[in-house]
Amino acid sequence: MSAAARTGGQAAQPDGTPHLRQLGVLVVGGDAVTRIGLRALLATDRHLTAAGEAVAGPTAVSTARQQRPDVILLDKGAPQGNGGLNLLPALTPLARVLVLTRTLDPAVIVSFVRDGASGCLVHGDFTPDELLRAVLHAGPEALRLSPLAAAAMARYLHGGTPHQRQHTIPPDTLTRRERQIMELVTQGLSNVQIAAALSLKEKTVKNHINHIFGKLHAGNRAEAMAHWLGTARPRVPADSAHTHTSARPRPPAPAYGMPTT
Repeated sequence: MSAAARTGGQAAQPDGTPHLRQLGVLVVGGDAVTRIGLRALLATDRHLTAAGEAVAGPTAVSTARQQRPDVILLDKGAPQGNGGLNLLPALTPLARVLVLTRTLDPAVIVSFVRDGASGCLVHGDFTPDELLRAVLHAGPEALRLSPLAAAAMARYLHGGTPHQRQHTIPPDTLTRRERQIMELVTQGLSNVQIAAALSLKEKTVKNHINHIFGKLHAGNRAEAMAHWLGTARPRVPADSAHTHTSARPRPPAPAYGMPTT
């Protein structure tokens, strides 16, 4: 049964106007637990209704053709072997597709969009409410991207190379918001620009950056970026430096204009 026949009325409007009917959502992914969790979340919004679920693969295409959903939520968190990426060209003609992924590779994220995805959200980079809003407003009028996905696309569009960073800090050192801000800092955005991109106050961004400096033991933006990008030089232990300088004390500085002996 089609979404229109199932609920009647008009689809959701991206400007936030009330929905006149529910949107049917098909959940596609390789992990059963993730699919169950996504369906449970979707059920909390009265504007959404389940249109089934499917494992990423040929079954997903046949299910989409049968259920005719308005939106397909394609989880790419599972291993690449599930064929999720190749599904996009087959699924996008059938419904709007919102991709959930764990990659930060700009080339991969851009490929999702090129294959017709209506949006891309990076796991750990969005809240449940943000996911629901992305599903409700997915459409051709605006591409729905989480902040990290948007930053990855910006790197690609500005000639950046694929995301191959080797972080030298544990992944849980920074909070989700701090990671979002650091991604934008590495793009050269100012505090004002970051505040606008994340809908925050400039003072809030400044406080976050000060916290980041403390956690990364950085004195400025350049040092923080070096740690975040994995290019920071190893620190010389303070006791080691003290040992070397105390063993050979410096001679007194000569008077100005007088030669040394």
